[in-house]
Amino acid sequence: MRDWKDLRVVILGAGRQGIALARYLAARGARVTLNDHRGARDLTEAREALSGVPVEWVLGSHPLNLLDELDILAISGGVPLTLPLVREAQKRAIPLTNDSQIFMDAVPCPVIGITGSAGKTTTTTLVGRMARAAFGEAKVWVGGNIGNPLISDLDEMRPNDLAVIELSSFQLELMTSAPPIAAVLNITPNHLDRHGTMEAYTAAKARIVEYQKEGDVVVLGLDDDGAWALAGHAPGRVFSFGVRQPPSLRTGDHPQAGTYLNGETLTLWDGEAYRPLFSRKKILLRGEHNLLNVLAACAIAHAAGISPEAMGAGVEGFTGVAHRLEFVRTWKKAAWYNDSIATAPERAMAAIQSFQEPLVLLAGGRDKDLPWEEFAELVQERARHVVLFGEAADLVGRALAVAAEKGRGQTIPHTRCDGLEEAVRAAAQVVAPGDVVLLSPGGTSFDEFRDFAERGEWFRKWVHELE
Repeated sequence: MRDWKDLRVVILGAGRQGIALARYLAARGARVTLNDHRGARDLTEAREALSGVPVEWVLGSHPLNLLDELDILAISGGVPLTLPLVREAQKRAIPLTNDSQIFMDAVPCPVIGITGSAGKTTTTTLVGRMARAAFGEAKVWVGGNIGNPLISDLDEMRPNDLAVIELSSFQLELMTSAPPIAAVLNITPNHLDRHGTMEAYTAAKARIVEYQKEGDVVVLGLDDDGAWALAGHAPGRVFSFGVRQPPSLRTGDHPQAGTYLNGETLTLWDGEAYRPLFSRKKILLRGEHNLLNVLAACAIAHAAGISPEAMGAGVEGFTGVAHRLEFVRTWKKAAWYNDSIATAPERAMAAIQSFQEPLVLLAGGRDKDLPWEEFAELVQERARHVVLFGEAADLVGRALAVAAEKGRGQTIPHTRCDGLEEAVRAAAQVVAPGDVVLLSPGGTSFDEFRDFAERGEWFRKWVHELE
């Protein structure tokens, strides 16, 4: 553990991660400055959260003199490394870190780390449920990018506990250590507005594998080319999950292990024998992607020594996480679903494929420099009506027109709206009994909302207000 006393630390970003880290470091005697491009009026809640904590605030800009006599620059996940202040810190050889790296340096108990382009939060939540079924509520800590920075709980953790942490590419791109049990669920185009290229995005995800040690375990998606390509980079054992049966190969003295679907039964290959876990019917979540999330959670749980009985108990009764194919209400004999988490076209495609009913789709938000072609082709096939909203509305509309031209058909009926509230009202005008109305935007929320969660909460509110 680092001795933080009297070290000068600047934390970039006063969101959840920045606030949690400021509290942690200040309690250890560090001289902490919180810097954010937003002004004091926008950060009233953050300032109240740190009331009484000895923290200096620099708001409204990122002045370079913050780097003078600086020991460490800590960067919150939403802050790009291309920021001039960060670039200047690198020129001056000032060490960069973040709350997840500091957590990993100090955590006293075993850690499971989970990343991927999609499914991280659902899988992390499931692993937490399985672990609590096995070890008890008090011994399992779940957090990270899922919403609760685990550095907030660090002082309460004990050596016999277990921490389950969700890690984003934004966090991983700065980290130089990895959890002893790690998982990469999938790697598909995402956050290219931040990382620039698919190669850079993949390299960020790969750090969770490359910084592992010889005795560690990584769980990789067998059906995903991007994730499975990392198998050759793993210094330790490789476990797999996927619909198809895993390869029963051996790496050195360590048997491979993995989970897969055998008929309608989720099955574990433990390196020596095949063991049935539970029926697919036990899973209450819609969609093939959620089947994969459950298979991933089971493989991760096996790596952590969690029994099949506890795996089943973790899945029992689990209906999902908020804003992820979340059922909102039935209105006009149609089912309305909130999938605000779908901030990439590929993620929205997984949601669309989870339904067989006629679809009224709400799509748009802010684009992340991702391809929309396959999304548009699927929408042309599966949706009955599309409501486009936000900054990306025209972009998605053009992609739908191109898809229609390729298919030699007419563009699917669609309505263009400025914002989500107008989109909800537009969907209400076209909905019919038996439809599914699905908010699965394919773009981020930052054109209108603070984050995907706020977008989902407003969607729920506006849907419940329909009369």
